[in-house]
Amino acid sequence: MTAYGGAVTEPDPAVRRQPGPGRVGAAADGQPAPSTPATGPHGPDDPVGPSPSATAPVGPTEADWAAAVAAIRQLPADGRVLLICHVNPDGDALGSMLGFALGLRRLGVRRLQATFPGPPEVPEPLSGLPGLELLVPEAEVEPEPDLVICFDAASESRLGELADRLTGKGTALVLDHHASNRGFGDVNLVDPAAAATSVLAEQLLDRLGVPLDAGIAECLYVALSTDTGSFRFDATTPAVHEMAARLLATGIRPGDISRRVFDSRPFGAVRLFGEVLGRARLEPGEAGGQGLVWTYATLDDLARHEQRPYVLEALIDPVRCTAEADVSCVVKQTAPAVWAVSLRSKGATDVSRVAVALGGGGHRLAAGFTGRGTVDEVIEQIRSQLRACAPRSGTDQQG
Repeated sequence: MTAYGGAVTEPDPAVRRQPGPGRVGAAADGQPAPSTPATGPHGPDDPVGPSPSATAPVGPTEADWAAAVAAIRQLPADGRVLLICHVNPDGDALGSMLGFALGLRRLGVRRLQATFPGPPEVPEPLSGLPGLELLVPEAEVEPEPDLVICFDAASESRLGELADRLTGKGTALVLDHHASNRGFGDVNLVDPAAAATSVLAEQLLDRLGVPLDAGIAECLYVALSTDTGSFRFDATTPAVHEMAARLLATGIRPGDISRRVFDSRPFGAVRLFGEVLGRARLEPGEAGGQGLVWTYATLDDLARHEQRPYVLEALIDPVRCTAEADVSCVVKQTAPAVWAVSLRSKGATDVSRVAVALGGGGHRLAAGFTGRGTVDEVIEQIRSQLRACAPRSGTDQQG
């Protein structure tokens, strides 16, 4: 893990602000996005709030975009901007935030900070991202920013103690793609159909007239590629490839990025994976007969192999490839009797329903929650919810 540091930079007189807009266009949540966000340093396994409404509108309106542009364009000359992403940041959260921060710097904003709640460490696969110098520990962030921009967090709870910055005197702008996001900012750019939060970040930069450069593009490319599983998952639309092409046109090297983000881990993590995969269990009768495969990793496992918790995020990928199971699950210990649970579906099962019922959330094909008790107790809770949410046949099955 890489610790970060940084400081508030000097103001730029070119950027000025009028009184900010009030709460406009709070994007209500719509249908879960038909995609499977990736794992590794970019998992979607955090609890993200209540189940989305089937009738709510989807995506930002033109009024929302206009309000977001105005909130940035109308900053005073010495305006202070604070960018926040969710706890335990993944590739989309950190890449979207840092890419947008670099864009703001190109726009002339100089007093800006980027941060996230929790220990001031960045997962090693993301330690090469441009813009890391803008990161500051949460204890050192501006107490009264003029503008707060939040990335990839579906609810205030994902921001920890930094959530209070959203209720200060400044405008709060939220960029997110989780279907369960209820619109907790003053201005909300929430699109459940977007493959990643970086899609919204790029669109806003374009509306602000900020040209892409290699630094911005690398951050946004990492964000886009991680949340689409290196462009393997259902969220990979023609528009996603078009965005990737725009980012690659700046000269960034996708092979180098992919090797660093996806294909590099310590030897200790390789040995850890072998041990944890060796205890995987297949239950063909679960999930309505579609099959469940699961495994778990403990804090003792991490200590024995001298690994940091972030390496466990990639475990779901080799587990989910099990041909005999629609649903895959990795249970990762975070504290005594506390477990971070990652759920994936190949399409027959809506795992977000399972996660929401157990206090978490996510997308139809990728979700998570925090479990408590023993591993066996957590798995039994999952089995019970899978039986209650047994997949239905026909057009109800997505993927």
